[in-house]
Amino acid sequence: MNNSTQNITPRITLVGAGPGDADLITIKGIKALQTADVILYDALVNEELLDIAPAHSIKVYVGKRSGDQTHSQASINQLMVDYAFNYGHVVRLKGGDPFVFGRGFEEIEFAAQHNIPAQVVPGISSSIGVPELQQIPVTHRGLSESFWVVTGTTASGKISLDLIDAAKSRATVVVLMGIHKLAEITEVFKAEGKSNLPAAVIQSGTTANEKVAIATVDTIVNAVAEKNISSPALIVFGEVVALHPEFKSIKALYDTLA
Repeated sequence: MNNSTQNITPRITLVGAGPGDADLITIKGIKALQTADVILYDALVNEELLDIAPAHSIKVYVGKRSGDQTHSQASINQLMVDYAFNYGHVVRLKGGDPFVFGRGFEEIEFAAQHNIPAQVVPGISSSIGVPELQQIPVTHRGLSESFWVVTGTTASGKISLDLIDAAKSRATVVVLMGIHKLAEITEVFKAEGKSNLPAAVIQSGTTANEKVAIATVDTIVNAVAEKNISSPALIVFGEVVALHPEFKSIKALYDTLA
C-alpha cells in the first residue's frame, strides 16, 4: 500500500456500468472513471471501460460469478475502504445499476462506517435495457401496466416468494439470476394457468455474445437448450414478449395447431 498518505482525501464512487455495452455508461460515470485512483470492478463490467481511467490508476477485479465466491462481499467492502485511505478516489464499478441486486447500499453503508464520503452514479439496469434493445418493452399500453424485477433464487437457493406472487399478476416479470432454475420457475407460471404466456431468455444482453430465445412458458426450456444459452442471462415473462419480431412465427405455429 501507499506510504505517502498525507495529501490523500479518501472518497468512493459507486458507478453503474450498464448492462454490457460500454457505450451505455452515463457521462457522469465516465467523469468518475477519469478521476479514479483505484477501480474495483465486477464480472459483468465491460473491461473497455477501464481504458477511460488514468494510466496510473489501479484496476482490481473483484467479480463474483455464479457459484464463485472468491471475492466475498465483506472482503470487497474492506478492499474498497483500504484503497480509499491509501490512494484516494476509489470507483466501485458495478454491472447494471448499483442498487438493483447490486448490493450497492451495503457498500456505501460500509464506507459511512469508516467516515468515507460516498456517492452513487446510477446505471442502466439490465432488467429494462436488455429487453428494450430486443424490442420488448416492460410496459405497453393495453398489454402491461407494470413490471416486476425479481431475483430467481434467494440466498438460501430457493425460489423467491416474490416471484411466486409476481406470477399471479398481469404484470411483466423480469427475472435476474434465475437461468439455472428456469425449469422450476416455469412450473410456477404453469401453476397459474400461464403455459401459453410469451417468454424470452436473453444471454449477455447488449454485447457481442448476446443470444436470445423467444418462446412460451411451455416451450422456453427447450428453446434455451436449443440455443445453448447459459449464464449470465435474464428471463422475461409477459404479453409484451409477443411484440418481439420472432414471436409472430411462434404465434402462427400455434394458430396452425389450434
